[in-house]
Amino acid sequence: MNSLNEIKRPVAEELAAFQKVFRNSVKLKVPLLDVIMRYILKAKGKQMRPLIVIYSAKLFNSVNDSTYRAATLIELMHTATLVHDDVVDDSSQRRGRFSINALWKNKIAVLVGDYLLSRGLLVALEYKEYKILDIVSRAVKEMSEGELLQIEKARKLDIKEDIYYEIIRKKTASLIASCFASGAASASGDVDIEKMRKIGELAGMAFQIKDDLFDFSKGNNTGKPSGIDIKEKKMTLPLIYALNQVSKSDKRKMINIVKRYNTNHKKVDWLIEMVVQSGGIQYATEKMLEFMNASIDLLHEFPDNEARNSLEQLIEFTIERKK
Repeated sequence: MNSLNEIKRPVAEELAAFQKVFRNSVKLKVPLLDVIMRYILKAKGKQMRPLIVIYSAKLFNSVNDSTYRAATLIELMHTATLVHDDVVDDSSQRRGRFSINALWKNKIAVLVGDYLLSRGLLVALEYKEYKILDIVSRAVKEMSEGELLQIEKARKLDIKEDIYYEIIRKKTASLIASCFASGAASASGDVDIEKMRKIGELAGMAFQIKDDLFDFSKGNNTGKPSGIDIKEKKMTLPLIYALNQVSKSDKRKMINIVKRYNTNHKKVDWLIEMVVQSGGIQYATEKMLEFMNASIDLLHEFPDNEARNSLEQLIEFTIERKK
C-alpha cells in the first residue's frame, strides 16, 4: 500500500494552493476568533478530503480556483460539524489535542461552529459556486439526519442491518461522496458528477465499517480491544451481525451489557469475544471489502490516468489505515 505522503506528492503544489485559499477564508479581525482559528489550523489531520477533491477534479484534467474553493467549503463545513460534535458529546479531546469546548467552553464552541458554517456559505456565494454549495449543503443535511437516526435507534439497541447502512450512508459516507462530487463539479467540460458521488458514497461506507472494526482490534498501549463504541452504546456492524447469530439468552445478555454494563471491563471483554466467535469481525470485513471493490469498479469506468490511480489508492487507504 502506498503511504498517504506518497499519494500526496504528485499534487503537493495544488495542496499548497488549497491551504492558501483555506487560510485566507478564516482570516479575522476579531481577536478571540482569530486565536481559535489559528488553534484549529494547527491540527492539520491527514488532509484526505482536500486530496479527494483535487484528484476528482484532476481526473477530468481540470484543477482550478473552483476546485480549491470546493475543498475549502468542505473543510469549513466539516470542521464546523466536528466542533459542534465535541459539544454534543461533551468531548474534551480531538486528535490528541484539547477540543474547542474544553479550552473555551460550550457557548464559544457553538458560536465558532456557526461561524465556520457561515464562512463556508459566504465563500461559495461570493464566487457563485452554486453547484458545489448544493452538493456540500446536502451532505451536511444528511450528516445531521444520520446522527439523529442513530440517536433514535440507539434507544432500543436492536438495529437491523439495513437501518445501520442507512445511518452510515448519511452520517459518514455523504461527506466523502460530496468530496468526489464537488471535485468533479469544479472541473470544466463534460463530467459525470452523480457517478463520482456514488464512488465516494461506496468508499465512505467502507471507511465507516473500518472504523467499526477498530473497536474490536487491539489498542496500541493496552493490547486489548478499545470497546469505545460499546461504551457509547453504538450499534456497529460486527455487533449487529453477532446479535443475529447467538441464542436468545445470549442476545439479551449482550444487549444488557451495552445498555447497562458498558464500562464493566470483564463484561465488555466477554461481549467482544462473543462478537469474534460468532463471525462478526469476518462478516464486517467482507462487507467492507464489498463496498471498497464496488467503489473501485465504478471508478474504473473512467479512463486510466494518474488521478484515477491516486483516487484508487486513496480508496484502498481508507480500509488499510491503522487508525
